[in-house]
Amino acid sequence: MTNTTFDLPATLKSALFAFLILAAVFLGYRAIHAQAAPLLKSPAPVPQFDEQLHSGHEKAVFAGGCFWGTQSVFQRVKGVTHTMAGYAGGAASTATYDQVTTETTGHAESVEVTYDSAKISYGQLLRIFFTVGHDPTQLNRQGPDVGTSYRSAIFYTNDEQKKIAEAYIAQLDQAHLFRKKIVTQVTPLKGFYDAESYHQDYATNNPDNPYIQVCDRPKIEALKAEFPDLFQTYKGK
Repeated sequence: MTNTTFDLPATLKSALFAFLILAAVFLGYRAIHAQAAPLLKSPAPVPQFDEQLHSGHEKAVFAGGCFWGTQSVFQRVKGVTHTMAGYAGGAASTATYDQVTTETTGHAESVEVTYDSAKISYGQLLRIFFTVGHDPTQLNRQGPDVGTSYRSAIFYTNDEQKKIAEAYIAQLDQAHLFRKKIVTQVTPLKGFYDAESYHQDYATNNPDNPYIQVCDRPKIEALKAEFPDLFQTYKGK
């Protein structure tokens, strides 16, 4: 009996190998993301303590893992007029991606949200942040991203934001909506520093990126499903 072997062309071998690597990464991210997802089957409750709607524009800063996903959520919220991916928690001199990813700067990947306070309140933004923005029970990580730069944090800009954020976290913990205690930091904003231009609108500009498809697209779909009255289409700048 004659043995027959099949020798694939080198280009096909390379393509097959690349596909297998991509599939492994995709499935790995999916498994980690599924494991890390918060157990919320409905939106977090309305804050018991919140600011009154009033005319004017205000800013809020949130950190919830990779800023690509956090920005992709908030730029699709009605009443939000502008978002900026950046860094908060450290010094201006270390606010670069290369330095922040060393996990030695104190910075967290963050998003500055400018919102029309006549259309949406700070408490409503917090409700979205805790429902679809990230898992607030993960300490110094979000899914596949590990380190203090991926921590859950609220950087308040005034005493009212601090009171609203602390009261809401206490409200959520008392309701036992998550399987573990919320570890989100509530800390004063000492400075927000814009991230490099290629990070801005990254999820919108790179929709086919496997990381975006696995880690960030589900957040956008959850926002649309859980907050249909607050969802707005975003096509980029």
